Amino acid sequence: MIFNFLVLSDEVDNFRREIIIDSESTFHDLYKVLVKSLDYNEEEISSFFMCGDDWRRKQEITLVEMDTDSDIDVFVMDETPLIDFIEEEGQKMVFVFDYLNDRALYIKLSEIVTGKSLKKAQCAVSVGEAPPQYMDVDDVPVINTVSDMDETFFGDEGYNLDELDESGFESLDNLESLQ
Repeated sequence: MIFNFLVLSDEVDNFRREIIIDSESTFHDLYKVLVKSLDYNEEEISSFFMCGDDWRRKQEITLVEMDTDSDIDVFVMDETPLIDFIEEEGQKMVFVFDYLNDRALYIKLSEIVTGKSLKKAQCAVSVGEAPPQYMDVDDVPVINTVSDMDETFFGDEGYNLDELDESGFESLDNLESLQ
């Protein structure tokens, strides 16, 4: 079987990649062809997340094995075949390429071609420039002082301190005497 993935970005409007890959290939094979088509550095920490129809992230497939809670199943790209997670057309994934800023690409399985196989994954369609892999320092919002923040940052502008229900906070009054 051959999987045809459509890759889109929420940062760049005219960006699109279509990746075709054999269903028996690993997530690492998908990673390599995707990163190459984006002209990204392969050394950066990245992950695929399987998603529901609403794009909420579920199961993570990581580039490298990370120390996690033993109760959580860990899947590593080079050990995980696509066919283990990809089941039907329309299935969605997110490819996080910038963990620090939580930037990602959105991937949807657009077609399954049965009865055929593919030896090497490839980028079949490449339209537009990929979003930059690294954010320019000037693009990262910096908040220097409280006065720089939008006044609705902490909540509703109409908040009235007198409306605070003080029940449950009585024990905090005694904290000063403990110091």
